[in-house]
Amino acid sequence: MSKLTRREWNRLALGGLAAAALPAAARGQAKKPDSRIKGVQVGVQSYSLRDRPLDAALQGMVEAGLSSCELWQGHIEPRNKPRAELRQWRLSVPLSEFTAVREKFDRAGIDLYAYNLSFRDDFTDEEIQRGFEMAKALGVKAMTASSNVTTAKRLDPFAQRFKMRVGMHNHSQLRPNEFASPENFAEALKGASEFIAINLDIGHFTAANFDPVDFLGKNHGRIVTLHIKDRKRDQGANVPFGEGDTPIKPVLHLLRDKRWPIPANLEYEYDGKDAVAELKRCLDYCRQALGA
Repeated sequence: MSKLTRREWNRLALGGLAAAALPAAARGQAKKPDSRIKGVQVGVQSYSLRDRPLDAALQGMVEAGLSSCELWQGHIEPRNKPRAELRQWRLSVPLSEFTAVREKFDRAGIDLYAYNLSFRDDFTDEEIQRGFEMAKALGVKAMTASSNVTTAKRLDPFAQRFKMRVGMHNHSQLRPNEFASPENFAEALKGASEFIAINLDIGHFTAANFDPVDFLGKNHGRIVTLHIKDRKRDQGANVPFGEGDTPIKPVLHLLRDKRWPIPANLEYEYDGKDAVAELKRCLDYCRQALGA
């Protein structure tokens, strides 16, 4: 090997110093996201990135700067399967697939906080149990479910056995056996163990003309996650943050000032825009709201 000239040595040395001065991301070392703001863990419902598969959704979360996630079942389960085929998949899929999903989140530096599996009245007991086994394999702290009110009582024994809280998720339409009103939540929680809980969607709650600030203040001990979106009252549309009637800022202020450990998960649902760009915009709105 021939000796280096002084000019070649200087060029290599300067190149090394320049590389050392680059940000970690520019050197191929991805910077871990951090979306905890003034003590409030702002995260994301991965349904916000429903237009892409899981790996691309994870990349989008990192790009948006989000460090906590409630994982939508559609990012793991096969989509557009007949009910019988989906049930068979749930009962037979190796749990190692869920462990592998957890490892992907860990590598990305994103806390996989909750798994969203919407148990319904037509779920068999075997299917319900398998759902809790999936959640355990994912290593999540809680589950969420767009469920029937009557299903909550069926879930309770499983939730107690697996020591896994399940947050019932509300929508805005007032329909029999569906979650929308404070009374629906009260009915599901009456006589239930501490493991039957609430996943409050403050946008849908507002659209149904209820007060999420009041409800959060009275029920924060039973709430496992919040969904943060902006909607108009009277069943109005989903709109960009700050354009609707949802009291996003007062809700975030309650979480900050009371130090309640409830993740505030962004859920992008209005159409026609880039999901990652909108999640960045929503996260910036939360930072400003919290005085960061």
